[in-house]
Amino acid sequence: MTTPTVKFGTSGWRAVLCEAFTFDNVRVVVQAIADHLKAGGLDERGVLVAYDTRFMGERFARVACEVFAGNGIRTFLPPRDVPTPVVSYDILRHGRDGAVNFTASHNPPEYNGVKFSPAWGGPALPETTRDIEERANRRMADGSYRSLGFEEARDRGLVAAHDPRPDYLDRIRDLVDLDAIRSAGLRVAVDVLHGTAREYLDELLREAGCDVVVFHDNPDPLFGGRAPEPSRANIPELIASVSDDPGICLGLATDGDADRFGVVDRGGAFLEPNYFLGLLFDYLVRERGFEGGVARSVATSHLLDAVARDLGRPVFETPVGFKFIGDLIRRNQVALGGEESAGLSVRGHVPEKDGILACLLAAEMVARRGTPLIQQLEELYGRVGRYRTRRVNLRLTSRQEEAFEAKVRETPDGFAGRRVRDVVTTDGHKFLLEGGAWVLVRKSGTEPVVRLYAEADSDEALERLLEAGRAWVLGEGTNS
Repeated sequence: MTTPTVKFGTSGWRAVLCEAFTFDNVRVVVQAIADHLKAGGLDERGVLVAYDTRFMGERFARVACEVFAGNGIRTFLPPRDVPTPVVSYDILRHGRDGAVNFTASHNPPEYNGVKFSPAWGGPALPETTRDIEERANRRMADGSYRSLGFEEARDRGLVAAHDPRPDYLDRIRDLVDLDAIRSAGLRVAVDVLHGTAREYLDELLREAGCDVVVFHDNPDPLFGGRAPEPSRANIPELIASVSDDPGICLGLATDGDADRFGVVDRGGAFLEPNYFLGLLFDYLVRERGFEGGVARSVATSHLLDAVARDLGRPVFETPVGFKFIGDLIRRNQVALGGEESAGLSVRGHVPEKDGILACLLAAEMVARRGTPLIQQLEELYGRVGRYRTRRVNLRLTSRQEEAFEAKVRETPDGFAGRRVRDVVTTDGHKFLLEGGAWVLVRKSGTEPVVRLYAEADSDEALERLLEAGRAWVLGEGTNS
């Protein structure tokens, strides 16, 4: 039998249940995290152990508590599933040594994952995940770990019950203008996609006086047969409700662990995360007085750059992965940090994606400005110019994959008639083109797929760039 290899990605180790993701392998990975903590002298203040609504989440969490107890590390176990941003806030609020969260975020229901967040509250940075990964893979050969039975660990004070929900709700009440939302008397639809945001997002909206229509607020490990990602394709009921009911001014969605957001404007128009980020950054600076610049991943729209120029604020471009943006947030360098994959956080909050906060700030914008978000976006375009962005995934044959590795080492002349004026290799290859457009190609680390991103000033120009990028990546004709 082949020994599983543990690979920590941008948000921990994820694998298919009953294949690589087994109780014994989880014990080994948690042992590696315990080894990492003890090696750094970070085993005195305790670790939060949390889980989302996936299969056996609570049982995996108890197993993790047993391993930590076997290593003399105290753990705190919540009474129910917990959103990822709540985990992050709890670390900071109580000064913990970190947290382990059993979640696969927006991945399909057959997956689960182990995410480690260190004492600074954000996703672990590469040097941390490399150390844990190496320790776990060394132990995988013999499957070694130390463990103490759950009941005995609890009796010895090494496992304690803890509910992180009240503190987090208080923090959001400080960050969001619930009074402004209350004054507007909004009717809002919410889809928590069978995940952890129930009794967080819907409760705060009701507290703010909203009439709330809720979808999928029952925990379901199968997530209704869809991936728990708040994309246009996965929230048809939410979109239909906002479209069919003229009294609903806004639809809000979160993914399985509530770190990603989805926004549906009045009339059922899905607002792409790229555009929402630009709109929110402008709002936070102009109307909430937030200090600092903006951080975005290399794959995120330059609408944020245009807004930053208009406001006289700096832009920080990072590799893909919120850990890099979170590091800037914890240093108070940015007012907003966000990624095109629907993750954001703000200055003074957790250095981790927070879909609950994002949704509430969308409601606040509608309430304070009194106009739909699409109308606000058009007004923003009138000031800073129009940006249209999209991503497509291109699956490669073995021959195309081999050719791609050689291809990216040479810069093409241009795409769709626009010459390449610079290349950014922060993460993948990003070709900056004439007229402010760009094309980015990033190879997946786990499958023969190239992620192709492009941005232009119109839908027509965007389609031409995507087609040219596709032809270049797949070796089909010309990209010029």
